[in-house]
Amino acid sequence: MQESRSVAIVGRPNVGKSALFNRLAGRNIAIVHDQPGITRDRISAPSKRGNEPFLVWDTGGIGGAGETELLAEVRTAADAAMQEADVILFVVDAQQGLTPTDQELARLLRRSQRPVVLVVNKIDHPNHQNLESEFTRLGFPDAVSISAAHGRGIDSLIETIEALLPEGTLREQPSTIAPLSLAIVGRPNVGKSSLINAILTDRRTIVSNIPGTTRDAVDIAYRHGKEDYLLIDTAGIRARGKHSTSVEVFSVMRSERTIRRADLCVLVIDATSGVTSQDKKIAALLQKAHKPSLIVANKWDLVKPDRGAKDMLAQVIGDTRDHLFFLPYAPVLVTSALTGENVDRFFAAIRKIRRAAHERISTGVLNRLLREAFAANPPPMSANKRMKLFYATQTRGDETRALTTPEFVLFVNDPQLVGDTYARYLEARIRDAQPFRGLPLMLNFRPRTETAEAAPKRARR
Repeated sequence: MQESRSVAIVGRPNVGKSALFNRLAGRNIAIVHDQPGITRDRISAPSKRGNEPFLVWDTGGIGGAGETELLAEVRTAADAAMQEADVILFVVDAQQGLTPTDQELARLLRRSQRPVVLVVNKIDHPNHQNLESEFTRLGFPDAVSISAAHGRGIDSLIETIEALLPEGTLREQPSTIAPLSLAIVGRPNVGKSSLINAILTDRRTIVSNIPGTTRDAVDIAYRHGKEDYLLIDTAGIRARGKHSTSVEVFSVMRSERTIRRADLCVLVIDATSGVTSQDKKIAALLQKAHKPSLIVANKWDLVKPDRGAKDMLAQVIGDTRDHLFFLPYAPVLVTSALTGENVDRFFAAIRKIRRAAHERISTGVLNRLLREAFAANPPPMSANKRMKLFYATQTRGDETRALTTPEFVLFVNDPQLVGDTYARYLEARIRDAQPFRGLPLMLNFRPRTETAEAAPKRARR
């Protein structure tokens, strides 16, 4: 089931909006830090704290200090969340008291024509209760005192929200399979958020020239045709030595965790600068995590020549493949998020990868090609022993998952005799028979004695 009711959290910077968002979502999603302006994009997550679920939106702080261009984008994103929400939670800081920014926000919210709950946050101790009286002059009839950090007053807040929300309009999900989650990763300022906005044709994520604009991993539900996706915009992953603040370190750690939880990773690189050393390091993270991958060379509009575009396109793809040779299975798509050129091919590439995940090599064909591979290039000797292959098969994938990595089980005399180089050789031979576009291959070597070889032979007959 999916819930359409929504609640937006708004307020000036550093009043505890993200802490409240995490409390309502029931898990730590937004980055919580005492530096103002951490949340810049609007982030959503379902809340199941009440009798019926609703969607909760966290927004950037309105009225904070910072880059003028970026501040305007934050304000736009927050305004959009307020327009779409059924209920607005106006969060203020009890310990800092009423500020002119709070009063200006209150005037804006009264004009929004939406139910507003004044949430007086940071009432961390019963002795702080008298601090809320200062905010009564704002004139909101629905007011709740809470401590988002400690969970005080959250149950009362949930009751107030439920009383103001419209009745739930639930709709059936078309499938029991979870949406395919796509992590959009890359170094800062390569156009990750611009790519998502081009896909959505909506300014959902904030786009800016300032590196490090996206600090949270922003999850965006999206439906393309009949297929459901979860687009995850991540913070730009910079070299470890270039992290300027603890917040940025935390953002990068979250991006790396997102790689591990995503079904498929989209590595965005800048076509104007080509593959950099940092791009290679991020690609290595995808390889280490055994993630299905797609490489997008963005900013094609800046390198596309007036003549010979086809040759230049082939050169960009070839150079990208040469530098990221350790991800040979990942398709390369050249796009311009700014002009939209080739963005329509994004989901076509994803569909090809999904189809490849369902491809299988029959047991007979697999064993023949592996035996031929062993005959053409025998495994190296190790301690006067050589690896022997008895039998191989491709396992059945998990049909409840949106995307599964092909796995092959090879029964051998001793798995410790398998070196990385020879394993890569066998993988290449398997790909000769079936490329498995966009997908890493898992080769699982298991021990078996020669006396047990007869059983699989009988099974083959």
